[in-house]
Amino acid sequence: MASPTTAPPPRNNLPRIVAASLIGTTIEWYDFFLYGSAAALVFNKLFFPDSDPLVGTLLSFLTYAVGFAARPLGALVFGHYGDRLGRKKLLVLSLLLMGGATFAIGLLPTHATVGTAAPVLLTILRLVQGFALGGEWGGAVLLVSEHGDARRRGFWASWPQTGAPAGQLLATGVLSLLTAVLSDSAFGTWGWRIPFLLSGLLVMVGLWIRLSVDESPVFKEALARAESRRAAEPEKPPLVAVLRDHWRDVLVAMGARMAENISYYVITAFILVYATTSAGVSKQSALNSVLIASAVHFAVIPAWGALSDRIGRRPVYLFGAVGIGLWIFPFFSLIDTGSFGYLVLAVTVGLVLHGAMYAPQAAFFAEMFATRMRYSGASIGAQFSSVAAGAPAPLIATALLADYGSATPIALYVIGAVVLTLIAVGVAKETRHRDLSQVEPGDTDRKPASSTAGAPSA
Repeated sequence: MASPTTAPPPRNNLPRIVAASLIGTTIEWYDFFLYGSAAALVFNKLFFPDSDPLVGTLLSFLTYAVGFAARPLGALVFGHYGDRLGRKKLLVLSLLLMGGATFAIGLLPTHATVGTAAPVLLTILRLVQGFALGGEWGGAVLLVSEHGDARRRGFWASWPQTGAPAGQLLATGVLSLLTAVLSDSAFGTWGWRIPFLLSGLLVMVGLWIRLSVDESPVFKEALARAESRRAAEPEKPPLVAVLRDHWRDVLVAMGARMAENISYYVITAFILVYATTSAGVSKQSALNSVLIASAVHFAVIPAWGALSDRIGRRPVYLFGAVGIGLWIFPFFSLIDTGSFGYLVLAVTVGLVLHGAMYAPQAAFFAEMFATRMRYSGASIGAQFSSVAAGAPAPLIATALLADYGSATPIALYVIGAVVLTLIAVGVAKETRHRDLSQVEPGDTDRKPASSTAGAPSA
């Protein structure tokens, strides 16, 4: 008989846990994406004014990429302590760090005021953002995965994933509203600061909700077992255990992220450069297209997550990767028309296909790792790949556009990432039947739990 700590929470408690993860994740992604949009729209002029426009954009995206470079460090630190101390404590800390850095960006002096100190300060705060986000994702998806119904884990765990499009929606919506009501001069002078300062209020809301939820029962039971064994055998650090027992899973997770991560930042961040400079689309239209597509993205992610519960994580993931590979050339062709309707279609279809990879990712990665190293394993697999994938994606795309003046090399770049993802997911094992409360190091392929394991009580 399962112990009380392994019993799933009451049915009405799970939505509250999902809401806590989703709202906090939305706020952190709002902060992160807000920087990306501002990097494409105004930071080149405010912090790198001595460069020509395209070089300034490259430098602006370089500071954007710096945030990704800090994410693996965040994954290591937050993963280690999240596996030792618990998911909830580290999620509260990540929210405070991210929100504080974003609020401080809104107060930064520009190059015109303090010279080269401005981009240096901007880069430091971007590093803090990346460090915090590196620890956020793993904790948020694990808190839901380890609380939830095993039969519907893909669906429930996909809700924290909707924090990405929700954050994108919120960030793009605020910027779109400001660019609509303010002149270019007013927005460039002071208007861009408003959405960054707004983060302070959002963080207070997120903290209030996150502090109200309980720690994962799966983690609490695993912690109790570990403490009972510690006297006989000292426990190895989570990172050591991950590299010893789950190194193949880490590589699978990293490969799986390549197409998902690169395609997302090409579709949502680089498009603000490509559409406005190469297709003659207005800044407002480009923002609005991402705004509309992000709303659709938000809606389809839970549907893809639910489908992964029925047919498996791998089939849904593979469908999304193949779809992105086939869509990327039509994506740029539609943008080149300069039509707002085609622009919306291009971005929306791209994000729907991206959602097929992103939705099952939370449950897929969580199910790969043992409980006492799950935060570390999932975070390392997800965040280390971001250095090679999402971090340089807008930078590489912008450089390719500057060198070739064509979208073809950019499309081939995305297709190369798709090939890597197809290989990684193709060799992975299906995980949807794994019981998270039973998986231990060296025991990840044990007989699946029964279909009723982890089902919520009536």
